[in-house]
Amino acid sequence: MVALIVGILLIAFCIFACLPMGLAWTADVLNFLRGCAPVLAAFVGLIAVFIGFADIKDKKEARKEELEARKEEETK
Repeated sequence: MVALIVGILLIAFCIFACLPMGLAWTADVLNFLRGCAPVLAAFVGLIAVFIGFADIKDKKEARKEELEARKEEETK
């Protein structure tokens, strides 16, 4: 409940700060977003690569287990 209230307050502050009648930080916020976009894209790309490697590893292990199960059934 507290996290929800804090989240709503932070979103309200962000909206207030960007409004011209509020703090008028719109230009600063846009400059920040332009500056952090490449860094954010690099982090997201790095996470996607790690997830891809983990997925490939999991698929290999699943195939190996499936082959072992088939061999076990054939020997029975």
